[in-house]
Amino acid sequence: MSKKVFVTLPDSIHEDLERWAKLQGRPTANLAAFLIETGINQAKDKGDLPPKPPISPKQAK
Repeated sequence: MSKKVFVTLPDSIHEDLERWAKLQGRPTANLAAFLIETGINQAKDKGDLPPKPPISPKQAK
């Protein structure tokens, strides 16, 4: 399932993001989602973002 998130960026970052997306032939939002996902995966790999705790049977109900 996908969720929508609204992000406020400085003008210069938004311009760079739009330019980069255009160079890749993809929508700006698609590139932003890819970059966020990549950053989160890198943080997990480095240990900056610990794994989610397992869900107990009580929480699953």
